[in-house]
Order: sequence, then C-alpha cells, then structure tokens
Amino acid sequence: MHGAGTATLAVVSKPVVRAQDLLVGYGGAPVCAPVSFTLAPGKVLALVGANGSGKSTVLRSVIGLLEPSGGSLQVFGSAVDERDVTFRTRVSSVLDDDAYFPALTVSEHLYLTARGHGVLGADDVVEELLAEFGLTEHARSLPVALSSGQRRRLLLAAGFARPRALLVLDEPEQRLDRDMKTRLAQRLNDERTHGGAVLLATHDADLLRAVADRAVLLSDESSRLVSVAEAVDMIGRNPS
Repeated sequence: MHGAGTATLAVVSKPVVRAQDLLVGYGGAPVCAPVSFTLAPGKVLALVGANGSGKSTVLRSVIGLLEPSGGSLQVFGSAVDERDVTFRTRVSSVLDDDAYFPALTVSEHLYLTARGHGVLGADDVVEELLAEFGLTEHARSLPVALSSGQRRRLLLAAGFARPRALLVLDEPEQRLDRDMKTRLAQRLNDERTHGGAVLLATHDADLLRAVADRAVLLSDESSRLVSVAEAVDMIGRNPS
C-alpha cells in the first residue's frame, strides 16, 4: 500500500528538528511559552494545545515562514532557511490554507508537484493519490469547483506527491470524514515506517493515538513534552 508515494522519501539519519527554548510570535510578542523538543527520523511528534496556543506558529517557524524571536531552532542540523534549495527539497508541508494553483485541474496540480520535484513515475503516483484521497472523479475539476473538504484532500495529496524527509501538517484532520481520517493515519504510519519524520498540530484524539510517538503540550504558562496518553486527556478536557 502507498508504494509509489512512500518510495520517494529522502531519509536522513541525524535529528530532523531540534528546538531549544524556542520562542515564536509576532511583533516580538511570544504566543506561547518557550518550546523544546527533538524530532528524529521515523518518529511522529504532535503539537497539542487550546486554540491560540501557538501550534501553527511553531510549525510556521519550523518550515521557515516565520523567524523565531528567541531560543534556537535547527532543521537537518542547520538554521532554518526556507530559501535554501536543500531545505526546500526535504520539507513538505500542508498548512491550514488553500495554497493551490487555481488555473490547474486537480490532476494537473498533483502532476506538477510531483514532476517539479523530480518524482519518477509521476503518472502512477498521481493516479494512486487521486484514488487514495477520493479525488479520481474530480481529476479534471478546478479547485474552485471542489468543496472545502475536497480541497483539503487535494492539499494533503500534494503533500505526499513529492520527496520529503520531514512532513509538517497543521491540523490535517480538518474537514475529513472518518474514513479519510483512517486513511490519513495509515499514510502517516507508512511515513514513519519508511524513515520519514512527521511534525503535526492536531485537535483529534483518535489521530493522535493512531500515529504519534510523543506530544508537546503548548500553553502560555509552560510548554512541555508529554506522553500521548496525557495529550489525549488534555484534548478530552479542552475540545476544540
């Protein structure tokens, strides 16, 4: 299962992400307490916390869209530079926005993503992703003709359509039905099996239990590494 997609992983052996007393925010104002964690290859680390706790902001710093305001952050052993070609070829991300090509059909979008990153057998990869994410019947549709849930599936499929050593996902469960969440969990577990590292923010206890090794609990007062069980309990007490 998922052979075409997972075969493109660019596996690394050293820590993928290392954050030490990382401060993130806007205009010099931190959105959460300092964050420290290490993400190794073949591991899944979840960021959990209430809405506004800084999960998305941490993710944006990791992928180079926001400069940290304090502490240290390294990805693949170096400071984050989103402009660096090596960094861009190793990091695939899906944030909570509609970052698609409006003039391209669904299949064209996925094919361009795959071919643009040098994926061999791009046609087969695209066909597999269309089927897996329930988009085969919409392959010739433009994104504007899709529902919000279908567009979300398109963006997730694009995240798996390219080589990567680090996959960063911001609440990937949003707008997915139960069956699609199960398929996503299988995909993320395959990612880990093939040596890929996954950093995700989530409010979904089932997804957390299914894929995460550890979690970082974010808040204004403290941010700390916790077990999956403790993170699930927090979600249960503070549903989104």
